[in-house]
Amino acid sequence: MSSREIHKVCIVGASGKLGKYMIRHALERGYEVVGVCRPESVGKLDEFAGCITVIPGRTDDRDVIKKAVAGCDGVLVVLVPWGVHDYASGTARAVLDHAGPGARLVFSCGWHITRDGKDVYSRTFRAMLAAATVIIRLVRMADIRDQVKACNLVFASDALWTVVRGSDLEEGESQGLPAWSRHVGDPILASNITRRIDFALFMVEALVNDDLIQEAPAIVGCRTESALAHAAAR
Repeated sequence: MSSREIHKVCIVGASGKLGKYMIRHALERGYEVVGVCRPESVGKLDEFAGCITVIPGRTDDRDVIKKAVAGCDGVLVVLVPWGVHDYASGTARAVLDHAGPGARLVFSCGWHITRDGKDVYSRTFRAMLAAATVIIRLVRMADIRDQVKACNLVFASDALWTVVRGSDLEEGESQGLPAWSRHVGDPILASNITRRIDFALFMVEALVNDDLIQEAPAIVGCRTESALAHAAAR
C-alpha cells in the first residue's frame, strides 16, 4: 500500500455506469471529486448535484482536461474509444500531459489490451475481438485499435499509472475488491466476470496501492468460482 494522501480526484468519463460508481466510492472516502463528461451527458450526474464539480466537455479536449486535473492527487480515466477520430488516445495523451507530476493515474480498459504480449486468449475471444474491431469501425461507432494506442501511450509513460483491465461485467451488489493477475490466461481469471461496482472499487483503491504503479492488472470478481478456487489452493 501507500503512505500518499489523496484529497482531490478527477474522474474522466464520469457520466457512464463505471464513472458513477467511481464517484460514489470516491465520495465515500471523503475525496473532493471533479467529473468530466460530454456536455450532452451532464444530466446523468444530477444525483451528485452539490457534491461534485462537473466540467462538461469532450474528454480528449486538452483545455478541458487541463482545467479538470488541476490540483488533483489522482485521475481516474474511463478509456472509451468513441468514434474513429482518436478519442481514447487523445484522452490518454491529454491526461498524461496535464496531470501533476506526482498524481496517480488509473485507466480502465478491457482484457484485450496486452502490455507485454504474454497474455493468452482463447480462439473464440480472438475471433470475436477481430470481428468486433472491424464491424464497429465500419459503422464509425468506435475504434478498438485506438484504445490499444491509448494504452500504449500510457505504458510508455514515466507517470505513476495503472491500467486496470476488466473482464465481462455484470450488475449487482458489491462482492468486495476483485482479484487480479498480470496476465490473461491465469486460472484465477477463468470465470471472466466482475461486478461493475467492484471494477470501480478496484480503480479507486488503486489510487493508494503502490504495488499497482506501472502495472496492468487483469481483474475478476473475488467471489467467482475461479477466484475462490485460487484462494483455497493457497
